[in-house]
Amino acid sequence: MRKNDRTEVFERLPVAHAMMVMAIPTILSQLITLIYNLADTWFIGLTNNPYMVAACSLVLPAYMVTIVIANVFGVGGGTLVSRLLGIKDDAEAGKVVAWSFWMCLCSAAVYSLVCLGFMNPVLKLLGASENTIGFARQYILFVIIIGGSFSVMSSTMSSMIRSIGYSGKASTGLMIGGLLNIALDPLFMFVILPDGKQVMGAAIATMLSNMVSFGYFFITFRSLRKSTVLTFSTKTGRPKKNSLRSIFAVGVPAALSLLLFDITNIVINRLSAGHGDIELAAIGIVLKAERLPLNTGVGICLGMIPLIAYNYSAGNYQRMREVFNFSRMVGLAVSFVCVILYRLLAAQIMEVFIRDPATVAFGTEFLKARCFATPMMFLCFSMVHFMQAIGKGKESFLLAAIRQLVFNIPILFLMNHLFGMSGIVWTQLIADFLTVMMSYLIYFRVKRKEGI
Repeated sequence: MRKNDRTEVFERLPVAHAMMVMAIPTILSQLITLIYNLADTWFIGLTNNPYMVAACSLVLPAYMVTIVIANVFGVGGGTLVSRLLGIKDDAEAGKVVAWSFWMCLCSAAVYSLVCLGFMNPVLKLLGASENTIGFARQYILFVIIIGGSFSVMSSTMSSMIRSIGYSGKASTGLMIGGLLNIALDPLFMFVILPDGKQVMGAAIATMLSNMVSFGYFFITFRSLRKSTVLTFSTKTGRPKKNSLRSIFAVGVPAALSLLLFDITNIVINRLSAGHGDIELAAIGIVLKAERLPLNTGVGICLGMIPLIAYNYSAGNYQRMREVFNFSRMVGLAVSFVCVILYRLLAAQIMEVFIRDPATVAFGTEFLKARCFATPMMFLCFSMVHFMQAIGKGKESFLLAAIRQLVFNIPILFLMNHLFGMSGIVWTQLIADFLTVMMSYLIYFRVKRKEGI
């Protein structure tokens, strides 16, 4: 029997069933990831110290760079592995897994050292003030400098495991880390460390949780290596030049796409900081609160990617299209439900994170405005994930560049100039509506060119 004989889920299960097998675990893991990210904000919010909340928010872009690194090798390598399995080239798939792992580890270590050497300049660039930089230093030290490599490797290994059809195992490791973080947060913040060190406590909890998650994935890799293409060993040789090019042709645009998203968040933070630390704290909470539909959408997309990549490579375009259409339908349904809930419960959602009246008032206004962009945001990144799955790295990056560089960032500056903070929060809807229009033009052009 061929290694990684998971052809039933890729080829034969009904699309809805196959998507349940692949997407439900990824959705659950994304939601657990969201909960533990929100847990830091929620527990820190219990201090009613907006400077602590703001510090965690402004470090988020630096943390996102670790996900950028993971995307190069997790998305680039993982989608290639699925396509190689579609054409039954298991030997090459194993080489891609091993080299992706080691290249990712080296890149993550370099980034941690850079953050260590340039900590203060990085935090100043991200918008840290005298009130927030001390707390931000605590967070970046443990989450990124010490624990960043574990986070990067966990994400990359999860992508590799998912790419061969083991979505449940891929998601379990992320959920273990998330649940452990939720349990450790109050222990380190309010029991072990003294008052005033709550941000450090949250950071240590996150670091330890990522270490445990990495341990799970390491054990899972070793347990599956005899029956699948998963391996750490590079003894079988280097991947073909075409494979290495494909890893970076998809992975680098995927990373750059996320980096552009990261830059947009930096712009939002810097522009918001210009209106005050309270406004910065409020928008930081809103950006995390709106992750519920977005993380659900990401889970749907991560579940669909291996199915689309495999069937595209195998030439089963009808099944590929069915997977994509079903994914979009489910993602839009979730988005519209969340728009309704956010409009009705915006104030209550803000009060979950912080009781400071000014922060709640600003955040309620911001969340009610930004929630309208949720369906548009899902359509944007579902199209990007589709392009990644079929190996169209240039097109996926073009979509991200149009979204952030052509529309989002310029409109942010314009709207901030014209309408202040209200302009910032309404920008997302305008930018993503325009991006969706452009994305479908590119999508139909690719379909005609590829005959799919």
